[in-house]
Amino acid sequence: MAQHGIPGSYEGIHRNILRESSGNPYAINNWDINAINGTPSKGLLQVIDPTFRAYHVPGTSWDPYDPVANITAACNYAADRYGSIDNVFGAY
Repeated sequence: MAQHGIPGSYEGIHRNILRESSGNPYAINNWDINAINGTPSKGLLQVIDPTFRAYHVPGTSWDPYDPVANITAACNYAADRYGSIDNVFGAY
């Protein structure tokens, strides 16, 4: 993340992972509005496919269930939207 200028601390990432997926890299949300619209949230930080593709970090897997790819894409999104994953304290 640092190589790509994406901010975020271990604490901020860990806090959000525990809330979003309880640490399950294969977690999928099949019940919220995104799922109803056909784009369920996936992975450790519960990223929908369009967001994952838009914020994908070069050099990481294109698999949204890959922990590194999921974390870096989610943190890239959070940095763009909130300044850092450290500033996210609820669903995002």
